[in-house]
Amino acid sequence: MTLVPELMVKRSALNQHLRSLCRTLVAYSGGTDSAFLAWACHQELGSDMLAVIADSPSLARFQLEDAVAFAREHDIPLEIIRTEELDRPEYVRNDSSRCFHCKDELFTVIEGFSGARGFQTIAYGVNLDDKSDFRPGQVAASKHRVAAPLLEAGLAKKEIRDLAREAGLRIWDKPASACLSSRIEYGQPVTTAALSAVEQGEDYLRGLGFRQFRVRHHGQIVRIEIAREEMNRAFTSEMAAEFTRVFKSLGFKFVTLDLEGFRSGSMNTLLAPDQIAAPLPINKFA
Repeated sequence: MTLVPELMVKRSALNQHLRSLCRTLVAYSGGTDSAFLAWACHQELGSDMLAVIADSPSLARFQLEDAVAFAREHDIPLEIIRTEELDRPEYVRNDSSRCFHCKDELFTVIEGFSGARGFQTIAYGVNLDDKSDFRPGQVAASKHRVAAPLLEAGLAKKEIRDLAREAGLRIWDKPASACLSSRIEYGQPVTTAALSAVEQGEDYLRGLGFRQFRVRHHGQIVRIEIAREEMNRAFTSEMAAEFTRVFKSLGFKFVTLDLEGFRSGSMNTLLAPDQIAAPLPINKFA
C-alpha cells in the first residue's frame, strides 16, 4: 500500500525519535501497537533494544506464544520476565484502578531489569487514541517516566495498523486483546480460577473460528461478546446449545450472548462517572 504524505511524515518523526532514545527496553505484549513499536525500534536501534514481555496468569498462553513467534520471525531480541500482580491486594480487589496496579507492577519489574542490564529508556505502545479512553495504566507509565514513541509521533491506532501493513507485518490486522483481567467485572476479585475460565472460554471460541470476541466474567454469569459481522454464526440453536454446554462446564451458571456484539472496554460502562474521572490520586506521583 502507498502511505499518505502525512503518515510518511509521522513515520519519519517516529524513526527520528527512536534513534534519540539510546539503549531501550520495549514493554511488549504482542498486540499490534507494541509489536509494531518493537519492530520499528529494532529497525532503528538494532542490538541497542530489547523487547520484554511479562508473563503472569493474566496473559493468555495463546497471546504469549504468538508474541514470541512474531519476535522470532523478525529477529527481535526478546526476554520473558515474571510479574506478580496477583500478589497485590489492590489489584486482586479489581476496582477501577486495577489497570494502574497492573502497570505499576510491570514497570517496577522492568525498571529493575533495565538497571541490571544497563538500558537507559523504557518505552511502551500507547497511541493517540488511547489518550481519549479510560486507561489508568497510563498514570503508572507517567509515574515511572516511560517513553511513548508512538504517541510522540502523533500516531493513531489505524495509522499504526497502516504502517504495519505497509511494512508487511502480519500483526497489522490482529484483533485487539487486553489482558484477561479486563474481562472480569469490576468488584469481582481477580483469581486464577476466574482467569482460567475466561482463557479457556476464549480458546474455545477461537477454535470455533470466531475472530473478534470477548468472554466477560460476571460471577455466575458469562456474557459472550462476538463481533457483529460474525454474530449470524452464533444465532443458531445448535451454537446456543454448544455455548451452554461448554461455559457451564467452566463453572458458569448462566450463559448469555450480548446482543450489542463485541466492543472494547465494555466493562467500563459499569463504572460511575466519578470513578472514570478520578480513578487515582494522581498528584501523589508527581
